[in-house]
Amino acid sequence: MTDRTDAGAAGGSGVTRRTPVRPDRTVPFGPAAPTAPPEAAVPRPLGEVRRWPRSFAHRLTTPLPGVRALARLAREGALRPGPEGLRGIPDLPCAPAPVPEARPGTVSVTWVGHAGWVLRTGGLTVLTDPVWSRRILGTPARLTPVGVRWEDLPPVDAVVISHNHYDHLDAPTLRRLPRHTACFVPAGLGRWFRRRGFERVTELDWWECAELGGVRFEFVPAHHWSKRSPLDSCRTLWGGWMLTDTEHGKKVYFAGDTGYGHWFAEIGRRHPGIDLALLPIGAYAPRWWLRDVHTDPEEAVRACLDLGARRMAPMHWATFVLSAEPVMEPLYRVRAAWERAGLDRERLWDLPIGASRTF
Repeated sequence: MTDRTDAGAAGGSGVTRRTPVRPDRTVPFGPAAPTAPPEAAVPRPLGEVRRWPRSFAHRLTTPLPGVRALARLAREGALRPGPEGLRGIPDLPCAPAPVPEARPGTVSVTWVGHAGWVLRTGGLTVLTDPVWSRRILGTPARLTPVGVRWEDLPPVDAVVISHNHYDHLDAPTLRRLPRHTACFVPAGLGRWFRRRGFERVTELDWWECAELGGVRFEFVPAHHWSKRSPLDSCRTLWGGWMLTDTEHGKKVYFAGDTGYGHWFAEIGRRHPGIDLALLPIGAYAPRWWLRDVHTDPEEAVRACLDLGARRMAPMHWATFVLSAEPVMEPLYRVRAAWERAGLDRERLWDLPIGASRTF
């Protein structure tokens, strides 16, 4: 295929694609998610208490690893980088700075670390998958400081959670929030929040939305899974979030945690003109073990193209050691993949932890 400017598929962004790549996994493992047209997404009531199925395992893109895969992982022992891969820790980018003011008609994002962002849009301050803890269960202490001190945060209006894994749903951090904070969570996870006293919890299925102030929160599919204890695999849903400033139309896509696959193109089709995609680039090695649930840097760039997003901000690296790749490798690879795709360098927001950008 020849080089072209794909304004239609890219939501009118006019980015040049040198090497178009087709998704390599286009068929869901289980029954497809709800496929109502975008215009059918009528906002759900805030705080609605709902009943959900006992399991969402039918939403998995691929089966969960079995005993044979677990045995191979134990045999290979490739769970952490070797000494050479850890030597990059002093080079991990971290440059804390004040959170920008929220001005009407603008959107600002500040990377807290891992999948945590302070997102200011539509008059709201929103936290994504907030983890201010130094440690999470089963993982070494964080490599870099939290990008924004808790006491320096502006008042938080809302929190969005992508799924219930410990590095995305951190109980000690959430306990710091006032119980009237609006919480937008995946289907089945509301009970966890209500048990902890949160009063404004809205659970959504894929393609459902709710509105708070000047922002629409839509829950969208992801190639991942959920588990918080040995006995609750896929009991709650997983996904990403599309946040839209309803007055000015600015759109930010927060992917949460996901592998690469067909959902990115579908999200882009339903949401043309995404202004910024917050996409994970780390925790991908060994590839045979993690490719179904974590994008590598090259796949994240492909996902950005599938989405038609005008800008991409990498995340899910430089914070915790969750897998075997060298700690600085995700940054080098995403920059190289972005350049190979022929994309405008200014549109790759490879921020240090604690840094902000505004559009």
